[in-house]
Amino acid sequence: MNVGVPVRGPVGQRVRAPKTAELIASHLRGQIVRGELATGQTLPSEGALMETFGVSRPTLREAFRILETESLINVRRGSRGGARVVAPDVAVAARYVGLLLQVTRTTIADVQQARMVIEPAAAGLLASRRTRADLDDLTSCLADLAALTDGAGAFAGAEAWLRATQRFSDLILERARNRTLAVQAAVLREVMAMHLRTAGPRTLGRPGTSEELRKTVKSCRRLVLLLDARDAEGAQRHWRAHLEAAGRALRSDAGPETVVDLFG
Repeated sequence: MNVGVPVRGPVGQRVRAPKTAELIASHLRGQIVRGELATGQTLPSEGALMETFGVSRPTLREAFRILETESLINVRRGSRGGARVVAPDVAVAARYVGLLLQVTRTTIADVQQARMVIEPAAAGLLASRRTRADLDDLTSCLADLAALTDGAGAFAGAEAWLRATQRFSDLILERARNRTLAVQAAVLREVMAMHLRTAGPRTLGRPGTSEELRKTVKSCRRLVLLLDARDAEGAQRHWRAHLEAAGRALRSDAGPETVVDLFG
């Protein structure tokens, strides 16, 4: 691989040539995203890669640091060490997006409003594309939610409830079969989750009263019925109302002007 190719720009304009480490990182990144290097696979030894690319150990390790920063590899030192490919994580994107939102003083109400645009659209798509397996999986998730409605006031129960409701939303997004919508929604949800973890148990630990939990289960069950009927407009309208109700509860806890906070 020739990593020393100069970069030429328009006449009279200076263009910074990529560093050798950046070119190596770009080459390996391309192999990872194309699936030529699979998740969990260990890269060749440093010696082998140094020979392949014709570079020094410091240059190779700088390339590794770039990919580690992007959470595409995990490097372990020592005799049993090496660089291992890891799957891209939505949490990495969410941390950066969360920082941008916090710097621009974006409120949690604003994030919730964006979710109310994306997730109902996914519910409408799912209504027109759903399979019997999709309905069965959502119904199974509903059963888990219903089982948590009794005695869910304890903090451990609250965590289980939040996981189950997130799983229900994940299923809607996954089975809508639009990857762009799914990724966007997952990033926003992770930003919200990071904020809630920072905000502490006051907001994270109170998913609602027993009556509120039962209403949530009833609302989710209503959505499954609309999906079963392939009522795309009804599913979209219902899920928007569901998220609006959740947003009102969140604003009553955190306040409408609460800014995204990742640091406390």
